[in-house]
Amino acid sequence: MDLSQTVLELIDFRSFSNLWFWIALAVFWSSASHWVLGVPWDLVLRAKRKGGQAEDDFHDLVRVNTNRILHIANVSGLWLIAIVSFVMTGLIVLGWVYGVEFAQAVFLILCPMSLVGMISIRVSRKIQEEALVGDALRKRLSRHRFWVQFVGMISIFITSLWGMYQNLLVSPLG
Repeated sequence: MDLSQTVLELIDFRSFSNLWFWIALAVFWSSASHWVLGVPWDLVLRAKRKGGQAEDDFHDLVRVNTNRILHIANVSGLWLIAIVSFVMTGLIVLGWVYGVEFAQAVFLILCPMSLVGMISIRVSRKIQEEALVGDALRKRLSRHRFWVQFVGMISIFITSLWGMYQNLLVSPLG
């Protein structure tokens, strides 16, 4: 096996049989679950346990990130919807009409992540409208984290089923 074969095998675009795709999928969802509205989950727990400076840092970080999320949504929300719709449609057409496995894999990562983005905008609005602080804010972030993890579990399950189907379809047993 020469260097070019090794490199091509390493960046193989048959995503569902490639270990790197599954590692990337796990990293995406573990990051989404850990960084709730851009706030690391360990800071949420530390603020609950210790209070004081950790609590202040927690509130500041939530305020900064909710302001940032809502600013982006308010200023460029329509453009984001248009661009994301265009990209998703392109991935669907490439993946399922033309059979490009890489496009299917990217779609199966980005589609649920866009759902998480919409949920994050909604939660950011609720946090600012209700001016949540302390335990109420932690409870809201905990609920948001639950839904992110739920979407992640469903996404990983569907992606796994589709990946197994693709691998059995491409290289059937027997």
